[in-house]
Amino acid sequence: MHSKRVRRILVTGGAGFLGSHLCERLLNAGHTVTCLDNFSTGLERNIRHLRNFEGFNVIKHDVIDPIDIEVDEIYNLACPASPPHYQADPVHTMKTCVLGALNTLDLAVRTGARIFQASTSEIYGDPLVHPQVESYWGNVNSFGPRSCYDEGKRSAETLFFDFHKGHGVEVKIGRIFNTYGPNMRPDDGRVVSNFIVQALRGQDITVYGDGSQTRSFCFVSDLIEGFQQLMAADASFIGPVNLGNPVEFTVLELAELVIKLTGSRSKTVRNPLPTDDPRQRRPDISLAQHRLGWKPVVPLATGLEKTISYFDRLLTEETHEFAEIA
Repeated sequence: MHSKRVRRILVTGGAGFLGSHLCERLLNAGHTVTCLDNFSTGLERNIRHLRNFEGFNVIKHDVIDPIDIEVDEIYNLACPASPPHYQADPVHTMKTCVLGALNTLDLAVRTGARIFQASTSEIYGDPLVHPQVESYWGNVNSFGPRSCYDEGKRSAETLFFDFHKGHGVEVKIGRIFNTYGPNMRPDDGRVVSNFIVQALRGQDITVYGDGSQTRSFCFVSDLIEGFQQLMAADASFIGPVNLGNPVEFTVLELAELVIKLTGSRSKTVRNPLPTDDPRQRRPDISLAQHRLGWKPVVPLATGLEKTISYFDRLLTEETHEFAEIA
């Protein structure tokens, strides 16, 4: 197992949804944490409360540029992860995936740090194998609207394996499936945040296609636990490892549950399915269970209640801010 000593840890994308939760978990464990973020999609409010920790440092920096600090561990989470955000500047998204991987791996070579790559279920594209296992190579469009992210993350995995083989870097690769929870952006554009914000505002809930496409939703605390267990596993266990919740729901079932939990009068409306939108997405987590002893424990309804509470507070604060400005 990896040493339990206090470590100097770099989290790229540390002000983002997942990064901010990871920074908090690491700080609470007594580690020194450097949060690196260019704040293109990461938010200052996600990490504001962490500035009270003596061992917390924030660097505004784009991961596509080289990094040179002293670290023992690196978690590479930097990259917009929702389609509206990564499609807004697809070339920069690809640079973030590829140059970000190169720069963090170069840092790992220099410092001898163990490094974690936040990969993605998008590696599998619109899968022809269900549920998805790590040995499946995927069904990915190399020039569609999602390709900058899908292929960028695939390229990053290649680099991680090549640095491991060529330079002996201790790498860990986790493939993240749909995750939700507090610190998501209201304009994130992904299904959970969209549905909750629309329901709280009393707007119609937008369901793409007929709503029969499936997703598997993992609460953020479960995912972060998976990150840490993978990072702490024996150096010989590299991955890739699926990290997600294997319980499958249709998008329409999610919409109905959100309406119920918010007490909203929202109705569902249908829009055309976006290009290359996966029809089914569910991880096979047998490998994570066997090698890490990890599986999610937070039920969807419980996680949604926590997320709804977060968005309710956030939208209330925003309403007050706009009222003060007016």
